Amino acid sequence: MQNDIMEAQQLQQQLQSITTQKYQLETQMKEMEITIEELENLGDDAVVYKNVGNLSLKVKDIDALKKELIEKKETLEVRIKSLERQEESIKEKYASIQKRLMRK
Repeated sequence: MQNDIMEAQQLQQQLQSITTQKYQLETQMKEMEITIEELENLGDDAVVYKNVGNLSLKVKDIDALKKELIEKKETLEVRIKSLERQEESIKEKYASIQKRLMRK
C-alpha cells in the first residue's frame, strides 16, 4: 500500500510537470500563429526584424521566415500531442492506483 501511495504521488508530480510544459508550448504556439498571421497581412514593402539572441536583424526574405515559423509551429504541435499522450497514460495509471487503494 505504501508503494502505491508513493507511486501515486510521483504520478501527480509528473502530471503537474507535463501540464506545465504543455501550457508553455501551447502559449508559444499561439504566439507563433499570431506572428504568422501578421506576416501574411504585411505588404510587400514591409520591413521586418527578427530577434537572434540579443540582436534584431532585418529579414531579407519574409516568405522564408514564414516557412521557418510554420515549421516551428508544426514541431510544437507534435510535441504537444506527445505530451497529451503522456498525460493520458499517467492519468490512467493514477486511476488504476486509486482503485487499488480504495480496495485496501
